[in-house]
Amino acid sequence: MTLAKDQPAISVVMVSYYTGPVLFEAIASVLAQTAPLELMLVDNGNPPHVAATLRAMAARDSRIRYLSGHGNAGFSKGCNIGARAARGTQLLFLNPDGVMPPGILACLADYAARLPSPFMLGARLIDEQGRDQRGCRRALLTPISAFIEAFHLGRLFPRLRLNRHEEAVPTALTPMPAISGAFMFLTQADFWRINGFDEDYFLHVDDLDFCLRFRRAGGEIYFAPDIIVMHVCSTSQASVALIERHKARGFSQYFHKNFATQYSPLFLWLLDLAIWLRQEWRIGLAAWRSAWN
Repeated sequence: MTLAKDQPAISVVMVSYYTGPVLFEAIASVLAQTAPLELMLVDNGNPPHVAATLRAMAARDSRIRYLSGHGNAGFSKGCNIGARAARGTQLLFLNPDGVMPPGILACLADYAARLPSPFMLGARLIDEQGRDQRGCRRALLTPISAFIEAFHLGRLFPRLRLNRHEEAVPTALTPMPAISGAFMFLTQADFWRINGFDEDYFLHVDDLDFCLRFRRAGGEIYFAPDIIVMHVCSTSQASVALIERHKARGFSQYFHKNFATQYSPLFLWLLDLAIWLRQEWRIGLAAWRSAWN
């Protein structure tokens, strides 16, 4: 496919909501890339002074496209808003707290030229201390893997665990059942072939749902160990209670949507009970820690 002279090859979609100062570090890391790109800044409701800064940046740099006015539509819908407006043939969904080193987009373009479609690519996500983060390489989420993860039974059942970040890092491009929505690279065509992200998810679990649907549609997912991105977690100013409740709702929705034909309604409702009890425990624990700090 031949691109028009002013058409970017890669559209980077970044959805932001009260992210904090790291947002501007993430933006700078995108704009430092040498590959042709556009940055779709989707503002889900940042503070007025942040929104004003983002608008000013878009006015100065033609590579930035600032999308706002839709309010806090949720992460999934925000990603879809950015993807619909994107002009690139390839999409990179990058969290607003993800900082890329130079050369990443050129590396992605090289992989895209070699991988058969449909494909999706994830990166090695590390924290500020250089440690691998849980979500960057995972199994598909099932009721069993969720149970193993929730009760920390991974060492007893290593083949059934959800997160694989404690395993040895692969030395080459490796097929992976699921990756993190903090860094997802694929073509526009493959993204829309399964109708993008499910907008019924507001926050969390949407990436696992997308990976499951992508694989069921015949796509292959890969983990690229040579693409290393610093992911600065816990930068959002949203409350712990709000985040945990959206996460619990997402897990419940995921299991009912994707496993209703494999498990009895009673089992799924018991699973719901466990999810919501665990969520309330985590909220209470966070409140207790806050009170003692």
